Amino acid sequence: MTLTPAELGLPVEPATARRKDPPAVHVRVRLDSQLRALLAHEAGTKSGVDPEDLHQMRVTIRRLRAAVNADGAGLGDVAPPLQLELKWLGNALGPVRDLDVQLDRLRTEAAGFEDNERAAVERLLSGLVNERKAARRRMLSAMRTKRYAELLTSLAAATASKPISEAVSSDNGKAPAVVSVIYKPYRKLFKAVSALGQDPPDEQLHALRIKGKRLRYAAELVGSAGKEPVKQLIKATKAFQEVLGEHQDAAVAEETIRRLLEGQEEPAVIFVAGRLVEREHARRLAYRAQWRDNWDAVAALADHFS
Repeated sequence: MTLTPAELGLPVEPATARRKDPPAVHVRVRLDSQLRALLAHEAGTKSGVDPEDLHQMRVTIRRLRAAVNADGAGLGDVAPPLQLELKWLGNALGPVRDLDVQLDRLRTEAAGFEDNERAAVERLLSGLVNERKAARRRMLSAMRTKRYAELLTSLAAATASKPISEAVSSDNGKAPAVVSVIYKPYRKLFKAVSALGQDPPDEQLHALRIKGKRLRYAAELVGSAGKEPVKQLIKATKAFQEVLGEHQDAAVAEETIRRLLEGQEEPAVIFVAGRLVEREHARRLAYRAQWRDNWDAVAALADHFS
C-alpha cells in the first residue's frame, strides 16, 4: 500500500519559504518537497516498469539525507535516527539501481556489435541479470516492512516540527542566512581535493564524487533563496560530479566484466568481454584526465563559500 501525502498529514499545498527565512525553515521546505517526491516515485519503483522511478527515488533519499544533515536544520535528537533510516532505505534501493546502470551501460556499448556478439554479451551478463532479480526481491521486501512505513511517518513529523531554538539563533541573536548550509560541505570537498596526489586511486576519486554530491544537494537546498554564486556553484558542481560519475561507472564496469569472466571458458564470450573491457578502460582514463579542470570551475567560487 502506498501512503499519500494527506495520509501522512502533509498539507494540500507544498511548503514554501522566504529568501530571508533561516536554514531550519528551508530544511523543512526541502523535507516536504522531497517526501512528496519519494511518495510520487514509490509506485513506479515497486512496479519496475520505468527504471527512472527507482533512480529518482534514490536521488530523493540522498537529498533528504543532505537536508537532515544541514547546518541549522534544527531537528534535534530526531536527526540521527532519520539519517540511519534513510541510509537503510538507500542501501535497500542502491543495488538494484547500480545493476540497472551496469546492464544498460554494457548493452548500449555492445549495440554496434554483430548479432552473434551481442548474444555472447547477453550470456556474459546473465549473472548480472540474476543478481538484479535477487536485489529487487530484497528491495521490495524492505519497502513492505513496518520500518519503511515508520520512516515515512517520521519524515512527515520532521517536516511539520518546530525548529529547536538553538538552531535558529546565532551569537548576535540574528537568524543565520540559509546560504550557510553550503559552507561545511564546500570546505570538506575543498580539503579532500587538496589532500589528493597527482594520480589518486579510483577509490579516492569516488569518495570525492560523493562529497561533490553533498555539496550540490546543499546548494540545491538553498534554491531560490540563493543569489548568482549559488546558481554557478550548482552548475559547476554538477559538471564536476558528472565527470567523476562517468569515471566511476567505467571503473565499475571494467571490474564487473572481469568478475563475470571468472570461470568462463566460451571463446565468444571471452572475446566480447575483452572488447568491452578495452572500451571501458579507455573511457576511464579519458575522464580521469578531465576531472581537475572541472574542479577548477568549482574552486573558482571559493571566496564565496570557504
